[in-house]
Amino acid sequence: MPAYQSWASSPASRKVMQGNRSRDTSPELAVRRHLHAAGLRYRVDYRPEPSLRRTADIVFPKRRIAIFIDDCYWHSCPQHATSAKSNAAYWSKKLAENVARDTETTERLRDAGWLVLRFWEHQDPREVTAAVVAAVVLHSEPSPRPGPSAAEDEPVKKTV
Repeated sequence: MPAYQSWASSPASRKVMQGNRSRDTSPELAVRRHLHAAGLRYRVDYRPEPSLRRTADIVFPKRRIAIFIDDCYWHSCPQHATSAKSNAAYWSKKLAENVARDTETTERLRDAGWLVLRFWEHQDPREVTAAVVAAVVLHSEPSPRPGPSAAEDEPVKKTV
């Protein structure tokens, strides 16, 4: 049986990669603290659509809002994206696949009736929170019900 060989280019790279978190990152925690202070309650690391094998960082299930706080490296931020120095072909392909998956996730959730909000990790948590609060407030208003308008409804009978 061959010994396990790491995918990392060096032991130092392996250690760095093992330290990367998929949830509870500093930017996520900062935004969640502000949302909680604003009185909002939400799900964390939650699958908006059970049939879609993707989780959003913050989800308001009843309002159908999914929020992603994307890491600048892993999601190729236009401002802060960098190229790997070791194994560059592998990493450029990997990051391109991440961006394609992000796009597909956004499209599939929108097609399923979700509002998808994406933010970069470098954005100010207060600005992200303000945008999320605005979206939650906007999606809290009852949607117009289908059917006849109020003028066409039966008149209400009053009893005296």
